[in-house]
Amino acid sequence: MKFPESMLRELVATSLTAEELGDLLTMAGFELEGIEVVEGESVLDIKVVSNRGDGLSVLGLAREVLAKDPTSKPTELYSRSASHFSDAPEASLWSTEGLVSVECPECTRYACFLVEGIENGAAPEWVQKRIRQAGWRPISLLVDLTNYVMLEQGQPLHAFDLNLLREERIVVRHARVGEKMTTLDGVEHELKPGQMMICDAEHPVAAAGIMGGLETEVSAGTTRTLLESAHFLNTSVRRTRKQLGLSTEASYRFERSVDPEGVVSALHRLLELLRAAQPTVVVKAFADVYAAAPAPPAIALSPARASRLLGMEISSVEAKGYLERLGFLVTGSGDALGVAAPSWRPDLVREEDLVEELGRVHGYEKIPAILPQGTTTQGGVTEFEAFVDRAREECVRLGLQQTISHSLRDLHALEPLLEEGPWQRVGPRNPNSPDMAHLRSTLIASVADAAKRNGGKDVQLFEMGRTFLQHSNSGYHERIKLGILLTGAEGQADWLVKEPGTASFFSLKAIVERVVSLAPLTAYKWRAPSEAQIDPRFHPTRQAALLHVEGDWFGEIGQIHPDVAETVGLPADTFLAELDLETIYRLIEVDRGYRDSDSNIRVVSRHPSVRRDIAILADVATPYSALEKGIQAAVGDVLERMWLFDVYTGQGIPEGKHSLGIALQLRKADSTFTDEEANQVRERAVRAIESLGATTR
Repeated sequence: MKFPESMLRELVATSLTAEELGDLLTMAGFELEGIEVVEGESVLDIKVVSNRGDGLSVLGLAREVLAKDPTSKPTELYSRSASHFSDAPEASLWSTEGLVSVECPECTRYACFLVEGIENGAAPEWVQKRIRQAGWRPISLLVDLTNYVMLEQGQPLHAFDLNLLREERIVVRHARVGEKMTTLDGVEHELKPGQMMICDAEHPVAAAGIMGGLETEVSAGTTRTLLESAHFLNTSVRRTRKQLGLSTEASYRFERSVDPEGVVSALHRLLELLRAAQPTVVVKAFADVYAAAPAPPAIALSPARASRLLGMEISSVEAKGYLERLGFLVTGSGDALGVAAPSWRPDLVREEDLVEELGRVHGYEKIPAILPQGTTTQGGVTEFEAFVDRAREECVRLGLQQTISHSLRDLHALEPLLEEGPWQRVGPRNPNSPDMAHLRSTLIASVADAAKRNGGKDVQLFEMGRTFLQHSNSGYHERIKLGILLTGAEGQADWLVKEPGTASFFSLKAIVERVVSLAPLTAYKWRAPSEAQIDPRFHPTRQAALLHVEGDWFGEIGQIHPDVAETVGLPADTFLAELDLETIYRLIEVDRGYRDSDSNIRVVSRHPSVRRDIAILADVATPYSALEKGIQAAVGDVLERMWLFDVYTGQGIPEGKHSLGIALQLRKADSTFTDEEANQVRERAVRAIESLGATTR
């Protein structure tokens, strides 16, 4: 908002220069954007934030100067403005019944004067000069004075040509279906129900709080006028203004709130200036439709708490003085003050709002520069986020490189098949291109694209991120997952490793198990798919799913199907895995716990473990998981760990057979294993595998 320096000095007697006034207002929260000289006078340009509609007037800024600078004093004009010009001749005028009718609740107050004997020529030169300095264009006496009072008092006003108002009365109502109105800018608008309009006896003559209508515009021939001043609900003005595509100085102020108690006060000021220019004008009627003044909320304020929050000492006497100079009603004393905000500050509703007022008036620059004191918790992530970080770090330690891709993508051969069933893909309503038409439903398609961009061979990649699907019953599902891809050589040849290993199903399986063990999750199993469960994205005999013992699926692994590999441009020896990290973390609570020996969950034992090895000869067609399950059932709770440490085929091994070396780690909770007891446990394991057709070697 721009205003000439002289307007502020008419309200405040101060020795501060224009630059000093700008600095003071900046520290009060009204940033000075610049000072320029217009027609020989300094003009200040102040930025007003959206919740401070009271700052869009010279009167409001004068109030800030008086609150922050104790050497500045209010002038007579300021005092009369603060008392709403109660000494004006019109202050005791009657209210004319039937002149104004308010039919919509968004208009909380409407007042007007009917004035006759006007010669609507040019405004006095001093008024025109200040209008130009504010960046506006002088038009006529009535228009310039309404703009001048709006700049000074902050209350938008409007002048209608009374002779052009049908039945010479005002109706504030919503627009009706089919109504139209041409605004002062010459644009015809089709009005919509719900838009608040100022109407005469027949049709709209102004968009309430925004712009007047062309039909009732004052002109050089205007001798009788209806001077309007009102208070409208800011949300209603904003909605109508956006629908009509208009923006004016009046709507700018109404949208940021104006003072309902200043409605009639601004009319008094307008008539005062009008009489000074034309002493012969006569007020014929007055109306003020005002249901009730809004009751300000009672706010309790503790100056001691305000001092703690601000980090600087403000006494109760200082706090009371600051608030009273800002126009607040303050009661009480000591550390228990009762505060009522003035009518022009609807943004103040709680104690913290008052603390901010004290801080900016006392001076933020007075807050001492001291180090923070107190205790705080150590920073860092916890719970699920910590598990995700551990999984990421483990993948890096295992030699994988992380990729990051966009969550929007096109359909991909590695996307899961969702043509039938309750699950559906999710995408934006209006995608920018087919390449970004869907939110990803899997991460293995993303790592596959990254592998192809990097040559498609000898790469080990992983990605963590969200996947998105929609279920017909349970709505949208976002899951944080881990996608892994291996293909080609694992590492590079050097003087020590002449031929590095190549990626395989089992090397990827080892990586997956390392990640799952971070949870730590142990009560899970690998399951080969049945014919109906085969995932067509993977090789039909080289894929598996990970399931918790409770039945929850949380991952899958497999070699890419040769046809899919050809489609996406990757080698046939590409291995892929995807883990649902959120499900893994949720299952920790199911799998976690240390209980007594009566429970099914293993306890921590203080006794040492013993190891027994078994060498068996088994059919290649017999799944290792079947052997593992049989041994676990036979050995029971004393089996702490079991692993395969050797696989041999070749000389001495019949065709269709292979030799397996299996290690058993045994431990008891209440005592130490003897050799005889450990051997007995081993014998139970041997009998279990023999029942599956295997033999010991």
